[in-house]
Amino acid sequence: MGNAGTAIRPLTAALALQGGSYKLSGVPRMHERPIGDLVDGLRQIGASVAYLGTEGYPPLQISPAQIRIDAPIRVRGDVSSQFLTALLMTLPLADAPGDTIEIQVVGELISKPYVEITLNLLARFGIEVKREGWSRFILPARAAYRSPGEIFVEGDASSASYFLAAGAIGGGPLRVEGVGMASIQGDVKFAEALNRMGANVMAGANWIEVRGTERDDGRLHGIELDCNHIPDAAMTLAVAALFAEGPTTLTNIASWRVKETDRISAMATELRKLGVEVEEGADYLKVTPPARSAWQTPAAGIDTYDDHRMAMCFSLAAFGPLPVRINEPGCVAKTFPDYFEVFGTVARA
Repeated sequence: MGNAGTAIRPLTAALALQGGSYKLSGVPRMHERPIGDLVDGLRQIGASVAYLGTEGYPPLQISPAQIRIDAPIRVRGDVSSQFLTALLMTLPLADAPGDTIEIQVVGELISKPYVEITLNLLARFGIEVKREGWSRFILPARAAYRSPGEIFVEGDASSASYFLAAGAIGGGPLRVEGVGMASIQGDVKFAEALNRMGANVMAGANWIEVRGTERDDGRLHGIELDCNHIPDAAMTLAVAALFAEGPTTLTNIASWRVKETDRISAMATELRKLGVEVEEGADYLKVTPPARSAWQTPAAGIDTYDDHRMAMCFSLAAFGPLPVRINEPGCVAKTFPDYFEVFGTVARA
């Protein structure tokens, strides 16, 4: 499974209900990314999922089992929303004594916009889920997915964030098409955060355009932002903060710790290489940019930690006063293989 948490978690749930024998594994970092809360939820209904290494982490052995759903399934929501997503996608296909299946979320559910995407797409494919707040979900039992015939596939709002930030930092205008205010993706709210930082943002149903900033000197201004609604795109703000007046504080980003790398630690480490003052906590990052005269260019380059978003975020540092080298840029192949080629055409425009 490589290092794809979005793949291994829903697939674990789907295979656990299939009645076969399967082994799921990935790269070493995948074996450090938690999956125990999902496994606990699956074991509540009789699924046979065993750890082949460290308890609570892949690799996993899934074996045939008798699935029984006779009580609400409880799953934690404060580590990753993908555990809930995996159950929402899989359990409607299961049998149950009644006509419905209940999922109860324990603790605060993070990354709610990503769960909203799941619910929206389930509905488009014929699975209607009722919810009470973000703590109780009622699913139909013995349901079937139905093709809507046609579906519009949006552009990726997280990937759009790098170009929107470039439109602010580089002066623009820069328009991203295929994703806009009609999007079902939470990360589209990155444009609102960029606007709060002083970027000139315009948008339509399926496009967003950025035309520099409202300041004569072209700089943004620092903000404090709860990033629960844009966990992936918030990384872009951390690097965009290099071009702001004053500090930028990003809060509610604890989920960064269990992504492709520990993104809070990695982001802090690499920003400091550029001369940035960084304060990091368990679930926040405070970025105070250096004066242009104090920028640094690390001889060893910016490390990417085999994390596609680290590589794409730090491409924005190219707008600074000094050149910057990004190590192992090929990691962007996970989501945007030709990112640097596309970014190069925009940066030269």
